[in-house]
Amino acid sequence: MKKISAFSIASAVAIAGVLTLGGCTGGDKQAAAPSAEPAKADTLADVRSKGYLSCGVSTGLGGFSAADDAGNWTGVDVDVCRAVAAAALGDDSKVKYVPLTAKERFTALQSGEIDVLSRNTTWTHTRDTSLGLNFAGVNYYDGQGFLVSAASGIKSADQLNGASFCIQAGTTTELNLADYFRSKGMQFQAVTFDTSAQTRTGFEQGRCDALTSDQSQLYSIRSQLKDPNSAVVLDGVISKEPLGPVVRQGDDAWFNIVRWSLNALITGDELGVTAANIDDLAANSNNPTIQRLVGNSGKLHEHLGLDQKWSYNIIKQVGNYGESFDRNIGPGTPLNISRGLNAQWSNGGILYAPAFR
Repeated sequence: MKKISAFSIASAVAIAGVLTLGGCTGGDKQAAAPSAEPAKADTLADVRSKGYLSCGVSTGLGGFSAADDAGNWTGVDVDVCRAVAAAALGDDSKVKYVPLTAKERFTALQSGEIDVLSRNTTWTHTRDTSLGLNFAGVNYYDGQGFLVSAASGIKSADQLNGASFCIQAGTTTELNLADYFRSKGMQFQAVTFDTSAQTRTGFEQGRCDALTSDQSQLYSIRSQLKDPNSAVVLDGVISKEPLGPVVRQGDDAWFNIVRWSLNALITGDELGVTAANIDDLAANSNNPTIQRLVGNSGKLHEHLGLDQKWSYNIIKQVGNYGESFDRNIGPGTPLNISRGLNAQWSNGGILYAPAFR
């Protein structure tokens, strides 16, 4: 993919045009949305006909969606793709991963190039109501933060008056930044790049005083620095960033499949159903919800037009939400992120799935 060097805010707006419409962070730019093609009448049938799921992911964000040298994709967003494939096709490996920049992602979904977008994308009013798209839920609760040099001694955003910020194009990070600084009577300068990797390089080269994005992305970027200890992610956030998978409007059946694939991951986590113990629980648990989750009772699969073992396949092949979190971004990984808001509602967080009944 052709890389674009740093360019001014004015140039970024001119190039990105209506495709900016917000990024992985905050409120959206009020521009006319590109017209979306109607959703396929039956996305599930289309996926089954192809034999694989086309899933839009990032161009490389460690812990969320990134490919190794062999082309194997991993991350919490990737696991959502895998869950949908396990539900729809019975096989979590049947996914074609389509790397997309922030500017490309919505057009790729609207045009039918991908079946679902799972790419650290914030759910906002504008995106949910003007782009012909539907958010199927939240798989990571986040907020915009700041990455600064450890040597700077900066401890809070209030110390960044007059600073320059590395920002990724095609996002609304700048709007959140402008709102926050305006409310504080502070000034800032934006240095805009096309990709997350370029913002990291710009920060390392000293082209900005700080890098701002979702905190999750900052932890990923920090882990990829030549010297991760040379930078710190400041405590506190300046926005709400509920990140989640997205589908086209117009196909409610597919929307339900994607939404409940995510809910199956979350419900498995709540109930303690893991890839390792699901077979034992299927045979021995007296919990009615677990029996519905593993497909031993109820008709939930009929409402989705899926195999009776659709949610069993998700947990058996992908694991539950907590397993995905721990292996990709949790303590013990380079990102070392605690569950925080993403802990279950019963354990101090706000992660919550509707009832599996």
